[in-house]
Parts: sequence; structure tokens; C-alpha cells
Amino acid sequence: MQFVGQKIIIKPLKKGRFFHSTFDSKYSKLMVLQIALLVIGLVLLVKGADWLVDGASVLAKKHKVSDLAIGLTIVAFGTSAPELVVNAVAASGNYPDLVFGNVIGSNNFNLFVILGIAGLIIPLSVQSSTVWKEIPFSLLAAIFLLFLLNNYFSSGSSGLSRIDSIILLVFFGGFLYYVATQLKSDPAGETVENKDYSNLKIWTLIGIGLAGLVGGGKLVVDNAVSMAQAMGVSEKIIGLTIVAAGTSLPELATSVVAAMKKNADIAIGNIVGSNIFNILLILGVSGLIRPLDYNPAFNTDIYLLSAGTAFLFIAMFTGKKQRLDRWESLILLSVYLVYTGYLISLEV
Repeated sequence: MQFVGQKIIIKPLKKGRFFHSTFDSKYSKLMVLQIALLVIGLVLLVKGADWLVDGASVLAKKHKVSDLAIGLTIVAFGTSAPELVVNAVAASGNYPDLVFGNVIGSNNFNLFVILGIAGLIIPLSVQSSTVWKEIPFSLLAAIFLLFLLNNYFSSGSSGLSRIDSIILLVFFGGFLYYVATQLKSDPAGETVENKDYSNLKIWTLIGIGLAGLVGGGKLVVDNAVSMAQAMGVSEKIIGLTIVAAGTSLPELATSVVAAMKKNADIAIGNIVGSNIFNILLILGVSGLIRPLDYNPAFNTDIYLLSAGTAFLFIAMFTGKKQRLDRWESLILLSVYLVYTGYLISLEV
């Protein structure tokens, strides 16, 4: 600072001087803290869902609830719990880009990355019902979502209203009914392990699981938004990448382990079912909490999801029938990596 007559001239510090280095140091420490809290939140989400499913499953078995009912309710909820909690918190805070980014990004991550990795481990052969019913239903759900969010059915503005959410939840109920009838006609399948837990341990697991889900969801949303603002990156990109990948960790673990055990039905059925759950249940609940404005920029990501699901259906008829071969899995994984790199390049 120097005086010139009655004027005061303040000379800015050159880059690299003490002020800038101190500011950069504080900024870097804050960013590291936010990343650490985000990771902690994701771990709490995954472990919270695991503890909740573990405790609730044993509780249900003690009350003579069937494996079918447990699978359709507790286990299904557990694998979707991270996305559900993150979206509930994001919807409550009015972060629509995070809501849609998480669901659409998770679905793309499930389809392109998790199936890609699982299919590289072992070619995934699937049942006829999956080829002709579940995969087409997943494709129709994605296309229906595109029409619903862009209000192609009406002249209103784009977004997810409470009426739209109720429609999604009604379709979700129909899907659950279909799954129930399928399992009744083919009862053979994975059963829930009957663990001998005390009532105290059961309720402790359920309580800790719920606390982990709520606390983890809050940490993920708050720090994802803070990181996006600090880095000048949109909530859309954070939701489509970091948050989406993090909330898909249960599906990743399930499908990779299933592939390693050569259980292709679980590996591919887990992904297709999860994508349907995310669109119909998670977005349905999110829109009930708060009507959400929709950014048409997400249309490209829904196009990608629809194209990838259509590719999965076509892959069932190329090479060996009703099987996702390794080269097809490599295509899925490569497409995701290229597209994600393109999205990030737009933000730089």
C-alpha cells in the first residue's frame, strides 16, 4: 500500500506471495476435509444398509416371515437404501440436479460399469424371462421417464410433480407384483441365512443401520454440494459421477461377487432390477417429498441409459444366445469411460 496525494493505492500481491499461498493452503485443506467427509458418508450409507438388512432379515425370520417376503421388502429396500436416502435429503434441500443426477447416474453406472466388470469376469448367461420381460421393462421405464420429465404428455413445464411421482409408484407396485408371481412360480433361489441373534443385537443393528443411512446421506449431500460450489462444477456432474458411483457400491459388490461365483442370474438380475427400482421407487419418493424442476441437460444421460439397455437386449441375440459376452461387456465399460471423460471435459 502507498499514498499518492489524498489517494490510497493498494497494490495487489503477486501470485505466489504469502496471502495467496495461505488462501490456497486453507482452500486445499477444506477440499480434503470435504472429500474425506464425502467418503465417510458413502461408507456409512453402504454399511448402514448392510446392518439394516442383516438385523431386519433375522427379525423377520424369527417371526416366521418367508424368504420371498424378506427378499421383496427388506433386502430390496437395503440395496436401494443409499440412493433413497441421498435423494430424500437432496429433495428436502431442493437440489433437483443432485436428485436426478444420482438416479440417472447410478443407473448408467450399474449398466455400463458394473455389468461391464462382471461380464469381463465371466460371460453372463441369463434366463429367458430376464431377456423378454425384465430387460424390456427396464428400457420402457427409462423411455417413460424421459417422456414424463419433459412433460410430453402435457403442455406444462418440465419437471417431476407429485402426480408424476404417484404414477411412478403405481408402476413400481405393478413391478413388485410381477416379481412376486415370478418367484412363486420359481421358488428356488437364494435364501436368507438364518442367523441366531439376540433381540438386543437385532435392534442394535437396525438402529445403527438407520442412523448410518441418515447420517451418511446427510454427509454425502452436504459435501457433494459444497465440493461442486467450491470447484465450480455443477451439481449435475457431481451427482452423475461421484454420488452415483458411491451409492451403487452395494450393487457393484453383489454383482462382482455373483460373477466370481459364476451366478450370472444374480449378477445381471441385480442390475436390471436395481435400475427399475431407482426410476420407479426412488424418483417416485423424491417427487412426493418435493416437486422437482428438471434440467433438460439430463436428457442426454437418459438417451445413453436407453441406448445401453437396448444394447443389452440386442446382446442377448449376438454371439451365444441369451448371454452377455466379454467383448460386449468391454464395449459397455468403454462407452461409460469415454462419456464420463466427455462430461468432465465440458466442465473444465
